[in-house]
Amino acid sequence: MKNKFFTREFALTRKHRRLRKKHGYKMYHGIINIYKEAGFTSHDVVAKLRGILGEKKIGHTGTLDPDATGVLPVCLGVGTKLCDMLTDEGKEYVAELYLGVETDTQDMSGTVLSRTEVMIDEKQLEEIIYSFIGEYEQIPPMYSALKVNGKKLYELARQGKVVERQPRIVHIDEIEILEIKLPIVKMRVSCSKGTYIRTLCDDIGKKAGCGGAMKSLVRSRVGNFVIEDALKLDKVEELVRSNMIEDSIIKVDNMFPELAKASVKPDYYKLLINGNCLELKMVDITKINAGARLRIYDAQGTFYGIYRFEKETMVLSPVKMFIT
Repeated sequence: MKNKFFTREFALTRKHRRLRKKHGYKMYHGIINIYKEAGFTSHDVVAKLRGILGEKKIGHTGTLDPDATGVLPVCLGVGTKLCDMLTDEGKEYVAELYLGVETDTQDMSGTVLSRTEVMIDEKQLEEIIYSFIGEYEQIPPMYSALKVNGKKLYELARQGKVVERQPRIVHIDEIEILEIKLPIVKMRVSCSKGTYIRTLCDDIGKKAGCGGAMKSLVRSRVGNFVIEDALKLDKVEELVRSNMIEDSIIKVDNMFPELAKASVKPDYYKLLINGNCLELKMVDITKINAGARLRIYDAQGTFYGIYRFEKETMVLSPVKMFIT
């Protein structure tokens, strides 16, 4: 079946890329907030965006399961240098927990291992759910992309193998119970990176004495990216066709609004272009605190990177460069 996103117009052969570049084809740099739809892997989304945008250098900022939906920030061009930073951002999910059932994948897409009658009352259940707020040790699920001895866990799981996984400390910042209609519990969870909501559901079920599995999952926030602003792939394609997509791409320097700006004086552009350290006299700033970070530009307003002031040496040293 022909994929509607990989139309002839957006074909990504090497020849087409060269021709587009030669004839002024636009390159994209920054972050776009994508709404990942059910049935797509995060890798699928990246592949489809390569076709839609004609941009080869793309990376996502945190895997979502194929059945999950919601916010998936995607980095474009030099914005891919932000991927590791965005992966560290806190996340928010809306999940449905199905009590009384355990599966091999910890969600309802897996094979049912056991069914148990749900005997717990709502007040006891609420106490159990709220007890997970704060730090707790979570054992990563077998059906995950984590690697053990060079093998992804889900690859081993599909072979029927179960290996020992070391527990990891995760942090649940907040849980809000949105609705209880036993055996279903709907809740909003704010948490640290590396938290598996499937495993949280499984752990809640075990503590409740009846087992539990995740029924559905929507990621509603990653850092400052919220679901209300997320774009589906067909909307992205529509914006590309109408030459309006750049309005939806956040520029790299706008990801650091808390950092002050400084411009390098023209005589020192060569040092800037090569990513060298800069003396204070080379930038239009007179006072700065030790350890402070700055967004560094040239006089024309082109963003080059993030620099940090090192008091010991009295220079600005590059933290991360974003030269296009």
